[in-house]
Amino acid sequence: MPDEGAGVPCPACGALNSPDRRFCRRCATVLNPAAKPAPLPWWRTMWPLRRRVRAGSGRAVRLLVILAVLAAACAGGLLLLPAGRALVEDTRDKMSKAKPVTPVAVEAGAEVPRHPATNTTDGLSNRYWGAPAPGASVTYTFRKPFRLVDLIITNGASTSPESYPRQARALRLDLEVTTQDGERHHKELTLSDKPGPQTFPTGISDAKTIRLTLRSPAGLTPGRHLALAEVEFFARG
Repeated sequence: MPDEGAGVPCPACGALNSPDRRFCRRCATVLNPAAKPAPLPWWRTMWPLRRRVRAGSGRAVRLLVILAVLAAACAGGLLLLPAGRALVEDTRDKMSKAKPVTPVAVEAGAEVPRHPATNTTDGLSNRYWGAPAPGASVTYTFRKPFRLVDLIITNGASTSPESYPRQARALRLDLEVTTQDGERHHKELTLSDKPGPQTFPTGISDAKTIRLTLRSPAGLTPGRHLALAEVEFFARG
């Protein structure tokens, strides 16, 4: 029997074992276990580099995958950027207090006698702009560009329930906002056929001129015209 006193001691209990033994004669611990591989660096644990591969094997493929992922992320960011900017602007609109803005010029394409388009900005709800037919428009010009947050329309000849139906009303307005750099924004406003102010959130930046075109008349009969009492503009405070 081989001398058990000559050999390498067991790493667990210290008993001496012969060089040809695989397990300790006393505690059965594995003798001379294989060394564990060194841990991978953190960057090799990220997909798709989490596996060890032979030198040069698949590196080009992994590089192409990484570049494709980065390109997709950049493209997605560019697509979402306008939506994100719009969300930020809308949030600022809601958190700020709107302030009224007065135009420096009011011009109508057509108006009936004694009812000029300037009546829409005089602050009086019993005076109105009289337009002879649908398709007539009025344009408001402002001294400097501003963020148009809200538009308040008072339709008809008056806020009085008795005077309101005396003239015809436009139940739809085509809104066109032109910015300082010439960009145009279009929006359709649908009005309720009732007296009193109606508020329309807009959220258009850099408004320089605003044009309203009258559409969808109600109560337009011979001898009557379209009436629009007040138009109020509000900027972000």
